[in-house]
Amino acid sequence: MMLTCPLCASSDTEHFHRDVRRDYHRCRHCSLVFVPPAQRLGPAEERAVYDQHENSPDDPGYRRFLSRLFDPLRERLRPGARGLDFGSGPGPTLSVMFEEAGHPMAIYDPFYALDTRVLERSYDFITATEVVEHLFAPGRELARLVDRLPSGGWLGLMTKRVTDPSAFARWHYLLDPTHVVFFSEATFVWLADHLDMRVEFPAADVALLQRR
Repeated sequence: MMLTCPLCASSDTEHFHRDVRRDYHRCRHCSLVFVPPAQRLGPAEERAVYDQHENSPDDPGYRRFLSRLFDPLRERLRPGARGLDFGSGPGPTLSVMFEEAGHPMAIYDPFYALDTRVLERSYDFITATEVVEHLFAPGRELARLVDRLPSGGWLGLMTKRVTDPSAFARWHYLLDPTHVVFFSEATFVWLADHLDMRVEFPAADVALLQRR
């Protein structure tokens, strides 16, 4: 079955993998791997999974995890740069870390911080940690975020990356039923070119994209 890629909208896709719960297709154009729309969770089921998360700014382990994006991005920001944490979750933490470092922050989350007014403002940088793998329409959502950035602005993304088919079949990332799209390094390179950005990979699960 040929499906349309939710990132680049190409119909040049192929079946990539199947496990006991879902199918996974890969786009031949941008290399995104994605779950068919019919196999996604509904909103209530998705929210129930997120409600189980126990992330908190008081958890030093969670702060260390987020530092993989926080540290390299902070090094690239001017003092006082303003940011948005997109998909902040039930326990916003990355925004707290940036505010502690002197960067005013806004947060947005479709389940826990649904204030769409923040998506109408401009920011010097936008972060999304462990978010893009949940997006049903990543092409539209990421383009909307980049539109909020000026020339030289940063988009910081944290998500595990696809490597090869054999590793994919054993990948723990597939166990989360809310994970529906999976990026590889090639996908991020395509995305950067498509959005007129440059991309860096400071960690195995971090991509920093800067608007030209």
